[in-house]
Amino acid sequence: MNADQLIKEMISITERSTSTVRKFKDLPAGQLNYKEYPGQWSILECIEHLNLYGDFYLPEIEKQIQAHKTTNPPATFKSGVLGNYFANLMMVKEGKIKKMKSPKDKDPSGSQLSVTTIDRFLKQQKLLESLLLQARYVDLTRTKAAISLTRLIKLRLGDTFRFFVYHIERHVLQAEKLVTTDDNG
Repeated sequence: MNADQLIKEMISITERSTSTVRKFKDLPAGQLNYKEYPGQWSILECIEHLNLYGDFYLPEIEKQIQAHKTTNPPATFKSGVLGNYFANLMMVKEGKIKKMKSPKDKDPSGSQLSVTTIDRFLKQQKLLESLLLQARYVDLTRTKAAISLTRLIKLRLGDTFRFFVYHIERHVLQAEKLVTTDDNG
């Protein structure tokens, strides 16, 4: 696939996610913490989950970009088998999210959260957009980044971006559905 097109798609999804979450700041605390049923995440828990992933992926991506900048990166990106699998696993398909279990260290259930959770997310999104722009000067196929499950596996940077951005998109959609299902406001 065209590397520039991939980056443009990732920026577009990131901008949509950022815009959606920015609107959550206008919601009352009760709605931000609302759960339709026990075990479900609230809007703030969905966002905090993303913050926990951002704490790992953003410094890792930034480190790899800084170490591998070039003046003439290839115009194409070739997805790896494992990276493509993980990215597709995260992707929202026809507005549907495939439910999966979150690792314990990334599960925000029961956390005391406030609107500062959203502020932290928006700050991370700003960094993500900056990194996506910088990625235009990196070989997205040859540059690899560690994953949060194990440092033994590294994915191509293009796949890391796809996984990370699609993961954000899915949980923002999850949170957004709570806005429309809650009439307790």
